[in-house]
Amino acid sequence: METLLKINNIINEFIWGPPVLILLLGTGLFLAIRTKFIIYRRFGFIGKNTFGKIFDKKEASEGSVTPFQAVSTALGGTVGTGNIAGVATAISLGGPGAVFWMWLAAIIGMTTKFAEITLAVATREKNEKGEWAGGPMYYIKNGLKIPWLSKIFSFLGCLAPLGVGAMVQSNSISDALNASFYIPTWITGIVIGILAFIVIVGGIKRIGQFAEKVVPFMAVVYIIGGIIILIIERNQISVALRAIFTDAFTGTAATGGFAGSTVAMAIRWGVARGIFTNEAGLGTAPIAHSASDIDHPVRQGIWGAFEVFMDTILVCSITALVILTSGLWTDPELKGASLTTAAFNSAFAGGGYIIAVGIALFAFTTLIGWSYYGEKCFEFFVGSNKLTIPYRILYIVLSFIGSIGGLSMVWGIADTLNGLMAIPNLIGILGLSGVVVKLTKDFFKDPDRIRSKDKDWSEFFRNKE
Repeated sequence: METLLKINNIINEFIWGPPVLILLLGTGLFLAIRTKFIIYRRFGFIGKNTFGKIFDKKEASEGSVTPFQAVSTALGGTVGTGNIAGVATAISLGGPGAVFWMWLAAIIGMTTKFAEITLAVATREKNEKGEWAGGPMYYIKNGLKIPWLSKIFSFLGCLAPLGVGAMVQSNSISDALNASFYIPTWITGIVIGILAFIVIVGGIKRIGQFAEKVVPFMAVVYIIGGIIILIIERNQISVALRAIFTDAFTGTAATGGFAGSTVAMAIRWGVARGIFTNEAGLGTAPIAHSASDIDHPVRQGIWGAFEVFMDTILVCSITALVILTSGLWTDPELKGASLTTAAFNSAFAGGGYIIAVGIALFAFTTLIGWSYYGEKCFEFFVGSNKLTIPYRILYIVLSFIGSIGGLSMVWGIADTLNGLMAIPNLIGILGLSGVVVKLTKDFFKDPDRIRSKDKDWSEFFRNKE
């Protein structure tokens, strides 16, 4: 077992190290150039048709969810402990400059996520239950025509959620509630299992309905709490921003208990944690977006750009500024969620409770979102949705085990599997970049026109370049 863990650590170091991170950033930049930076040039349109339509009430057709329910499900899987602990880790290892590189990774990642969601919707299929099913495994199979590579992605995609989604998230919830409210971990585990069963057993419809109510609520509570702290610490904001932009290109000198960091460390940890939090290029979010009741793939794709902006530019920035204005980031004893908790507590008594509740809500929505990712990948891998019930049961059981701290060795392996999913996904995106360009041009010729929801998009995959 020790040998297995050592091998996993080596693979993990590669997956979340410079080579793959460069590939992730390079793919986003390549797509941005090929689409003529449309995401940034038409950002006003994107904002109006995503954030501006959050409160539009509409019903989705059978077997699908509304565009906002789809993005809420994806955000539920994306906005998680990485926004709280991941940002703190980036700063404690890479210094304030890591935040700049996290922002840059997010800006580039907006195009990557736009592209993968667009491809997912264009290649999705109806399963035996009449539900939409899509994601990287479908555009690799139907678009790139490499079935064996799609099977590799789906295999990784049904294993990784059992650790990253079920076990890690439930453990984060039980630890946070035990530390702040002294709730026994086994009680938290039982509650998580019951709540997860109620939501997951209802399929994508219930997951979407749950996500569209909880995700906005948890984001607003966390953002408001962070803004209140930043108002209290307003005199330190300019100092924090100066450190972010200066240290990004000079590194951070040793100060207090902080050992110092180079520019290379700032880039590495900023980019790695940025991609880890918004998941652009990993191929997970397109699975949820594929269930959207939408008329054009690009119309759903722009929700992906909004998703990255919301996750990293907004939520992660709040976390980063609270940590930096507190001055506690130089304390070597504080790492991850404990650093964020201490930073919130330093502003006012009880500030740490925001983190405890935030972790609980963020982690639970991630747990729910990843259950859907795993289920859809499992469905694709076995070629049928008739075995999804056993998968759901296994997922819920592992959620309980994770909450009481069992099988911790699985977590590192699951993290590696999660990162490995990026490789076949990026091959798919790069191979189908010409299709993304054609679909983007088709949509933006007349973005206000509503197309038929039954349109066959296969014509765009002929002569992909």
